[in-house]
Amino acid sequence: MGFQNKTVIVTGAGNGIGRGIALLYAEKGESVVVADIDAAAGARIVADIKEKSGDAMFVQTDVRSESDIVRLMEAANQAYGHIDILINNAGISVFRPVFELSAEEWDNIINTNLRSAFLCSREAAKYMQKNKDGGGIVNIASTRAIMSEPNSEAYAASKGGIVALTHALAASLGQYGITVNAISPGWIETGDYSKLEETDHEQHLSGRVGKPDDIARACVFLTDRENNFVTGINLVVDGGMTRKMIYEE
Repeated sequence: MGFQNKTVIVTGAGNGIGRGIALLYAEKGESVVVADIDAAAGARIVADIKEKSGDAMFVQTDVRSESDIVRLMEAANQAYGHIDILINNAGISVFRPVFELSAEEWDNIINTNLRSAFLCSREAAKYMQKNKDGGGIVNIASTRAIMSEPNSEAYAASKGGIVALTHALAASLGQYGITVNAISPGWIETGDYSKLEETDHEQHLSGRVGKPDDIARACVFLTDRENNFVTGINLVVDGGMTRKMIYEE
């Protein structure tokens, strides 16, 4: 794989998918900058990485804050001298009937999920454009960007926006050698995997529910400089669910 002495920033890395992504990059020997609003969770993953002789630092970050994002990038660059990979993973969701969803809730989801992806990408790219081999950005979207169930308007809009933002950024940043791709996870179990039912697994074409490592490996593929011909795509990682024809019999 095309990694060597890279600095990787992962937002929302304290828990869930973000944690899995940060751990895999650290396992591959990269320096990981853990960005999360949860200081306790951030400290735990940094400690876990260092326990395995990995290199990591924590920067408490509220991705809704432009100044926090600027400070995050400054801290990462000051610590390691360069920024090579950004994983925009931070996100929240609220599923509420459309008539009950407040404007404040809508704005909070859009600002956390979508606005942050733009701001983080813009600030990280300022450093990446100075690199000899550019850099790689991956935005974590969702299969809800392309399919829906009731009461998911704000979340779906934020993730659909991320997919569109991805190919726009790919067009703008390609001249600097920066690839920009999205990953749309399906069902990724971040809790106790052993408690899932057989029916949970069997409904997937893959025969199983996803794990954070499935998304982490996709991130590694998309940010490998040997794969820099891949840019502007939305990679769906969902065990085949969005390709499954479902009709009640």
